[in-house]
Amino acid sequence: MGLLEIANVTKKFGGLTAVDGLSLSIEKNTITGLIGPNGAGKTTVFNLLTGFYPVSSGTIQFNGQDITNQPTHVVAQTGLVRTFQNIRLFTKMTTFDNVRIGYHTRGHAGLWGALSRNSSTQKEEQDIMDYSLNLLTKVGLVDKKDELAGNLSYGMQRKLEIARALASKPSMLLLDEPAAGMNPYETRDLMNFIEELRSEKITIILIEHDMKLVMNVCQKIVVLDYGKKIAEGLPNEIHSHPGVIEAYLGKGAAQCLK
Repeated sequence: MGLLEIANVTKKFGGLTAVDGLSLSIEKNTITGLIGPNGAGKTTVFNLLTGFYPVSSGTIQFNGQDITNQPTHVVAQTGLVRTFQNIRLFTKMTTFDNVRIGYHTRGHAGLWGALSRNSSTQKEEQDIMDYSLNLLTKVGLVDKKDELAGNLSYGMQRKLEIARALASKPSMLLLDEPAAGMNPYETRDLMNFIEELRSEKITIILIEHDMKLVMNVCQKIVVLDYGKKIAEGLPNEIHSHPGVIEAYLGKGAAQCLK
């Protein structure tokens, strides 16, 4: 059994079926690309996995635990976290504080610890500070730690959102278009960073429209079209899959990837 098991999951909004009978198994320590044309249901899948939307039917298991229709905070506590297509940072807070807040789900101090400021609480706060600074160093933002998040460039905000998600120490990270708005240099840097995360035993599912990034970092690619899975396989298999070329890439885009 994989780390994540999606079994015949369907999501309906009234008469619209956004996700149609999706079944998928994700192994530990892998990077999986989830691609498809706009409106294919990719972000809806992320919303179902993380409890933002209830499923209409089917089941979701993560690390052997049934998380179907669990609240978002419960899903996060299991180690399954995400970033968003539309950046959701605390723009009036510093870069450092945005990451530190992400550690909240792993905190143990409680109300008494916060009030008493005992040695255990102080040690935890120092650990949080050290870990947050380490994450900012990894994403290349440590020199911006005192900047307000809202003053960062779009590409930097993308990196910050990833760092904040990592602060909760997830075992699986869902990245929703992380390269959106990035220049080619930032995208290459992101590609290297994603590969580094896998070496640290973080399993990743990636929604991305930059096909070169997807083909270079993913071990497996899943393709959705109108909410249905139309292909699943290795990058070279997806690259030449006739149904994928017709539904998503187009012959001209497929040629560019060669």
